[in-house]
Amino acid sequence: MPKTMSELIAWSKSHEGKKLIRYTLSSVITTGVSLAAILITYGFKIIPGIIEATLFGNVIAIIPSYYLNRAWAWGKRGKSHFRNEVVPYWGMAFLGIAFSLLGATWAKHLVHTHHWHHIYNTILVGGFNVLSFAIFWVLKMLVFNKIFHTDKLHDIDVHLESEERRAS
Repeated sequence: MPKTMSELIAWSKSHEGKKLIRYTLSSVITTGVSLAAILITYGFKIIPGIIEATLFGNVIAIIPSYYLNRAWAWGKRGKSHFRNEVVPYWGMAFLGIAFSLLGATWAKHLVHTHHWHHIYNTILVGGFNVLSFAIFWVLKMLVFNKIFHTDKLHDIDVHLESEERRAS
């Protein structure tokens, strides 16, 4: 772990640093997509059920999440390998959705036991979704690093070539 600001900056320019930053930004983007879908559908009562709105919002976010993580964070191009990439990714994504539905169930309990205004309930539902995905985030990163694993020597060559181009 970097100890100084200059070490942190140097790390952020490394292959692993860039990958973690891109993974984090991909997560922020897709969590935003999920949260927006939940707040809009539940908040405007398009989907009145907490569980259903949470499920809808999270399923909508799976598609940009897959492509952002695969192509941008892990640098994979070309056709996806169904058994080694797609199946594990969707398995983890649905596990994350199941985890968020546990949070939605807790939010639903709070909504039904208290008689708060709908806007507070909407914020609560969205907050529980974000909290659920924040807890699940590290595990997903470890698994995605395995399923989107690329050849280390190739990664090093690509990184060194980009460093050489910047230096010249």
